[in-house]
Amino acid sequence: MAKFDFANLFILDLANNHQGSTSHAKSIIDHCASLSLTYSIRSSIKFQFRNLPEFVHCDHRTSSTNKHVNRFLSTRLSWDEFSELKAYATSKGLLTISTPFDEISVDHIVAMGFDLIKVASCSARDWPLLEKVTQSNLPIIASTGGLLQSDVDDLVSFFNHRACQFALMHCVSVYPTPDYLCNLANISNFRDRYPDTFVGWSTHENPDDLVHLPLAYGAGARMFERHVGLNTNTIQLNSYSSTPHQLESWFRTYKRTLDIFGDYERKAPSEIEVSSIQSLKRGVFAKQSIEAGISLNSTNTYFAFPAVDGQLTSSDLSLSPFLLEDVEPNSPIYSHQCTSSEVLDVKILKHAIHEVKAILAYARITLSSNFTTEYSHHYGLSNFMTTGAILITIVNREYAKKLIVQLAGQSHPLHYHKLKEETFHVIWGSLHSELDGKAKHLFPGDTVTVLPGVWHRFWTDTGCVFEEISTTAYTNDSVYKDSHINNLSPSQRKTAVDHWGRFQINSMIPQVS
Repeated sequence: MAKFDFANLFILDLANNHQGSTSHAKSIIDHCASLSLTYSIRSSIKFQFRNLPEFVHCDHRTSSTNKHVNRFLSTRLSWDEFSELKAYATSKGLLTISTPFDEISVDHIVAMGFDLIKVASCSARDWPLLEKVTQSNLPIIASTGGLLQSDVDDLVSFFNHRACQFALMHCVSVYPTPDYLCNLANISNFRDRYPDTFVGWSTHENPDDLVHLPLAYGAGARMFERHVGLNTNTIQLNSYSSTPHQLESWFRTYKRTLDIFGDYERKAPSEIEVSSIQSLKRGVFAKQSIEAGISLNSTNTYFAFPAVDGQLTSSDLSLSPFLLEDVEPNSPIYSHQCTSSEVLDVKILKHAIHEVKAILAYARITLSSNFTTEYSHHYGLSNFMTTGAILITIVNREYAKKLIVQLAGQSHPLHYHKLKEETFHVIWGSLHSELDGKAKHLFPGDTVTVLPGVWHRFWTDTGCVFEEISTTAYTNDSVYKDSHINNLSPSQRKTAVDHWGRFQINSMIPQVS
């Protein structure tokens, strides 16, 4: 089965709002298709299948205290009519999905060629039906209304054990749902608790209330479901289903949410923002006459507002610039009149440290304060961002453990160990490895063992964190294919510091070749 993309899918639940009429159902489908096209929404029409009348016990078919029985029986459609509506929705460019409430309905969903299959909240612990659903080989969307956390754990485990392609929907089965029961923060919990599972939101709040969608999107929902219908002279829609007008408002709110929410990665500031910030900065001015070659500092300069175009600002003085030409008292000092005295290698290493800390935070890895760090730079610190790695030693006894962090685009040269046996365990990102000429692409959870004497190298396109679990690590235990590296001293190919080396790096870098 090809992998289905659940992202940004809208599920429009027809339910019993067709009122047992195919013509009325087609009118609803027409409105949904038109609005989906207008707003470029990837939509799916959802049906509900029950094998009627057999779905209802014979003693309840003519008289029942259950409020749902009459609704189910009075709006009944034949399988042929459902097949006609499915084909009609497909012809309108919509995906199709159906919720079965019994095993026979699953067979009809498969036979009609639906794109997806849905598990209703009331069926999320109906294990015989769930077993049948998994045999459909269709992508599954499961709602979780009324379930305990342990119930959701059971459901996720059930689908995973059967290698199903599935998504979860946060759902509250109260119609309509009041604000105090919505609990949209649970979407974030699902994202964290089931990181490999796609998460959406099935909504039953008042369709006129549009605040919920952006909140759910902000919590991490990327698939949305709601009931849809159509009022007529004889049909009055229920309080939790959307009319075409309400659906349009919902789609419009979604599009605005995307614009406001933006991208996960931080963007470069716009020219307007840069100009706005620059206009509020303080400029650097000379306190006295300063001759060329003198380093600028708080003794011979001062800050004043505003900075003029091209002038050094208070942000730049930390780079310890020195003058290239003489300046007079109270004169603005311009960028072209200075050059930075900060060592390039120090800047490279500081940048790497900050990025490594961020990657460890993304990977949810917390370190104690008792570790040492090595920055491998086999071709010099100036080439660290292409050939390099950050090795964090956690323990080194008869057994050893290091965390190795590589930034995007970094590689580690071909080498082997004379004594050490090591196993790599990928935690975050992806890693390419090569052992004796055989390449592997490793993802979180993957491991690879390297025996002494085995040539190996590794690199990453995206950035990676992996554990190196090994026997004792020794100095000068590595033999590199490039003889130039073998001729370097340990201090020439590695910068080793305690913790993050806050007060060591500036003094150590000038000694590194």
